[in-house]
Amino acid sequence: MRQSFVRSVAAVVLLAGASALAGCSSDEPLEPFVEIPAEVSYNAGIAYLQQGDYKNATKKFEEVDTQHPYSEWARKSLILTAYTNYTRGNFTEAVTSAKRYVTLYPGSEDAAYAQFIIGQSYFAQIPDVTRDQDMTKKAMDAMSELVQRYPDSPYAGEGRKKLDVARDQLGGKEMEIGRYYLNRRQYIGAINRFRVVVTEYQTTRHVEEALERLTEAYYAMGVVDEAQTAAAVLGHNYPESRWYKDAYKLLQTQGLEPRENTSSWISKAFRAAIL
Repeated sequence: MRQSFVRSVAAVVLLAGASALAGCSSDEPLEPFVEIPAEVSYNAGIAYLQQGDYKNATKKFEEVDTQHPYSEWARKSLILTAYTNYTRGNFTEAVTSAKRYVTLYPGSEDAAYAQFIIGQSYFAQIPDVTRDQDMTKKAMDAMSELVQRYPDSPYAGEGRKKLDVARDQLGGKEMEIGRYYLNRRQYIGAINRFRVVVTEYQTTRHVEEALERLTEAYYAMGVVDEAQTAAAVLGHNYPESRWYKDAYKLLQTQGLEPRENTSSWISKAFRAAIL
């Protein structure tokens, strides 16, 4: 009985498969592949680009790459595909095309621009500081690679500026988390976050507040020596800062003064930055 059932199911499956195949076969002939000369597609893409029709421009440049891969026309089309996708806000596609360009043509005159497009595409997707900063890290990595690999390119200067913005964003994220811990009296967690700002993002605008928050956290824990050191380093480097005034006032509540312990990690971090 079981064997009969299995044979019946098999027959149904075979019939269904045959029907599907029959349905796929059609009297309508498939459209023949027509190879379009590379320069024709490329020039059409340029024409669309000049008209501001980036969507059709992208299609034409992709057509060149598909039909004439690794040709000189394909090389030119690939960088323009990255550009048109970036302009259209198709950042994932822009990154894919630009990365492929850098991989295939790392020494070409447009390689630096392709790397710049990668960084810009990530940069355009940076969220506000309250959200995950993975895209910021990618933007920072891409711009760092631009500056390191193509330091003399016309895009390196802008890349350095964007690096500063990305660092500031990442420093701001550490500050946000640090303040969260500090407000909940989770001082060790707070100190760890402020420490990242002082050691890794010392050139950002967040370092002054980070030093003041370190004064607060260490003071609350009773680690007076480190609290005094944080305040002293803050006052030495940013004497007019409102954050220094807050740190000084906090120490004064117990009759203490800012006093630097040169063996503290805080002092060492700033000496390392100067060197």
